[in-house]
Amino acid sequence: MSIPEPGEAANLVLWRAYVPRWSYLPLSGVGAARFGGRWNRMGRPCLYAACELSSAWAEYNQGFVQHPALIAQLEVQRVRLFDLTLPEALEAAGAAPDIHRIAWRAELDAGREPATHIVAENIETAGWDGVIYPSFMSPGGRCVALWRWNAGAGDARVSVIDPEQRLPTSPASWHEP
Repeated sequence: MSIPEPGEAANLVLWRAYVPRWSYLPLSGVGAARFGGRWNRMGRPCLYAACELSSAWAEYNQGFVQHPALIAQLEVQRVRLFDLTLPEALEAAGAAPDIHRIAWRAELDAGREPATHIVAENIETAGWDGVIYPSFMSPGGRCVALWRWNAGAGDARVSVIDPEQRLPTSPASWHEP
């Protein structure tokens, strides 16, 4: 099988937990670019979010110490997501069924390219904006990794739901202790 072309674009609401210091940049994807992620290489921005609030929190903390986080609700429009929670999608992407359980960071640290990075590149090249994948930290939860958002007129649009404009707009809101 081969990766199909993107179908209908969808609209959805996602949740994102992120480091409070970056409260003024909730949609940047720069942290993922700096450190790399399950579905993106270092140097490649990626916006990670979850379909459920509980999954966003669990993924952010990775089961370790409960770090302070800022939780934002995101409105996503016109997004084309390849659903890697479906066995037939995994097969079409040429991904092994255990791809969601690989230790991608250990692979990267050992100088090997994680299978998730190869699969992600193939899916993105086929025209998809990102992937839906099962949460590793929240059984039954689903997460999203977006590679393209807010770039052009026809692309996926992501905005933070902030009706009272409580999020800061610059780093001036953060001070060093």
